[in-house]
Amino acid sequence: MIGSLAGRVESTHDGGCVLDVNGVGYLLSCSRKTLDRLTAREGVQKLLVETRVSQDAITLFGFFDAQEREAFRALIEVKTVGPQKALLVLSGLTPGQLAAAIAGKERKRLSEVKGVGAATANRIVDEPAMQKWAVGRATPDPDGAGGIAAVLPAAEAGPEADAVSALLNLGWRRPEAAAAVGRAAKRLGDQAELAALITEALKEMAPR
Repeated sequence: MIGSLAGRVESTHDGGCVLDVNGVGYLLSCSRKTLDRLTAREGVQKLLVETRVSQDAITLFGFFDAQEREAFRALIEVKTVGPQKALLVLSGLTPGQLAAAIAGKERKRLSEVKGVGAATANRIVDEPAMQKWAVGRATPDPDGAGGIAAVLPAAEAGPEADAVSALLNLGWRRPEAAAAVGRAAKRLGDQAELAALITEALKEMAPR
């Protein structure tokens, strides 16, 4: 198995590039965002690689960083989301933006990515494994939206109850959510704000 390749970009095309590694040209399928980052730099570049074997082909997928490869691996586990559609998703959204969209159940935002559509967006958002993958990976958008703010509910019964509600919206079960929020509240103290409670509770829920 090939884990990574380091070489010079020989050429790019819609959907991938050829990476020259010591005279051998490797054809890699890549997201638009990875291609943009490759073409913005010169010299030897390193790409992480995921190898997919089908009945009639062996395809290499290249990623600029581990976060994108991780998101790709999560996406292709969703029913009807194959490798090529996963690259379309990652061409429109960074891994952090994707996580924020999933956490906030922003179906419309996902469906507006070129080549994705409403049906695929719904499957991605509704997939429990994707909800768990999104925990702790969301990053704010340039305008300040997204991330934790994407899942904040309206304040109704105090920050702890609201934090539990936010975790339920992310797909966690109530006993687990309540326990995580309780531990977070104990650690942060009585004056903890809602956003801080959710952040600490998500850390509690993250796989170790």
